[in-house]
Amino acid sequence: MKTRPFLSEIDSRIDKSEIDKHPKAVFILHDQLNLDAWPEWVKEEKPLLVFIESKEKGKSLPYHKKKLIYLLSAMRHFALECSEVGFPVLYHSSKGHYDEGVKEILEESKDLVLTYMTPSEWNSRERLRSVKEEFNNRMEEIPNTFFLADEEEYKDKIGPGYRMEYFYRDMRRMTGYLMDGTNPEGGEWNYDEENRKKLPKNIKTPEWASTEVDSITQEVIDLVEHSFSDHFGELDGFDYAVTRRQALYRLNDFIEHGLDQFGPYEDAMATGEHVIFHSHLSMYLNNGLLIPKEVCDRAQEAYDAGKARLNSVEGFIRQVIGWREFVRIYYEAMMPKVREVNYFKFERNLPQMYWTGDTKMHCMSECLKPVIKFGYSHHIPRLMVLSNFSNLTETNPQQLNEWFWFAYTDAYEWVVLPNVLGMSTFADGGVLASKPYAAGGNYINKMSNYCKGCSYKISKKTGEDACPFNYLYWNFVDEQRETFMENGRANFMVNMFDKKSDEEKEAIKSSSIRFIEGLERRS
Repeated sequence: MKTRPFLSEIDSRIDKSEIDKHPKAVFILHDQLNLDAWPEWVKEEKPLLVFIESKEKGKSLPYHKKKLIYLLSAMRHFALECSEVGFPVLYHSSKGHYDEGVKEILEESKDLVLTYMTPSEWNSRERLRSVKEEFNNRMEEIPNTFFLADEEEYKDKIGPGYRMEYFYRDMRRMTGYLMDGTNPEGGEWNYDEENRKKLPKNIKTPEWASTEVDSITQEVIDLVEHSFSDHFGELDGFDYAVTRRQALYRLNDFIEHGLDQFGPYEDAMATGEHVIFHSHLSMYLNNGLLIPKEVCDRAQEAYDAGKARLNSVEGFIRQVIGWREFVRIYYEAMMPKVREVNYFKFERNLPQMYWTGDTKMHCMSECLKPVIKFGYSHHIPRLMVLSNFSNLTETNPQQLNEWFWFAYTDAYEWVVLPNVLGMSTFADGGVLASKPYAAGGNYINKMSNYCKGCSYKISKKTGEDACPFNYLYWNFVDEQRETFMENGRANFMVNMFDKKSDEEKEAIKSSSIRFIEGLERRS
């Protein structure tokens, strides 16, 4: 068989001599790479495992180059590992989307019956179900078991007033993490008040593990450079884990060197520090190299052994069993109409700086450059800087949502859409979040050292050299006063704006118009 371009490692290592003799197959998507999350019969029966690389999926958005390298390399490594433990493997490459790849396989193998797990993303799910209708007795869909919560139990609860905190407490009770009988460990469900410290000058952050590029990953890098060179982000310097063993090493590294300090500095930002004490494990959780239970088990074990403080472990577990599970259920409950929400009716294009990182605003530059270089920043730059700035500059939330989807290595629609359209931009009008997550320069100054290295002055509230976040925030409060007045947690901000002098109000308005109108945007 002729070696396929950029697939020589796969073609030289996987035995394809008896693939056509297997009547039963399992299709494994790029974000389902863990047999421990599949039904037991898959490991017992060892059916033909089908993997598909879809060029059309890769081209559907300008996905970060490192994201493509990570996903394709992880899938190739997993396919090879499955082959090495006795699974027959068909590694298919299609110019079309996954549905076309599946059809190509089913049409070529007339007797093959294929099982697949419900895709986490809506489009892939709909595409595969259309093929299932066409090949009705030759395809079976089974539930997605890469999550902890039963979506059917919670979907109907999603709506204004049902908050993540209620769901999170249910998950704590169900899983038993950090529970003292029926009560939360330490007497509190949530220790966020202890987790809002600025990063001290003299604290040393961990040097996180890196992974050397092997021949399989190098071939993927060559593929991305050849076929996706116009995509977002930088290609050089790829060092992410691409196997389960490597991902488990990263988990151990975080538990040992990051977890204890994670809580206090969870919300902190600092120049040159895009990870701090965060785990940076979301990309491995979201494609299956790690599974939620084992991650939380390790955190619980660290607490039980006295190696990590309660507020850190609680904050970390909340991100996994609370927020991660909650946004997935929101996605299932709200799709597909939620894709079009735009509560504030903002229609301006995404600022050009989101692609280049070029801006005089030091905070924006510091939060964008790690995304361009690594495809990652932790949740506070995402929420309180990048999303906040987008909303304050009247940017279309769908464009921001799309940017997050293709720019971050850990991003899938099920996790990005709720976080961007539901929480950070308030585009759904308050179904997910209780208030708009808007903030001025004071918040950024409080939680970071960004303002000290900025061309703009945090002390100035209006004018050309004032911090843009200062006047943009108050302009947003004024423009969206009805929304703020309806919310008991935020209506005092309107009252504060109204107490300003007419001169201050005019300066806020004129500074905001000048900045928003002068902002370079994507065409």
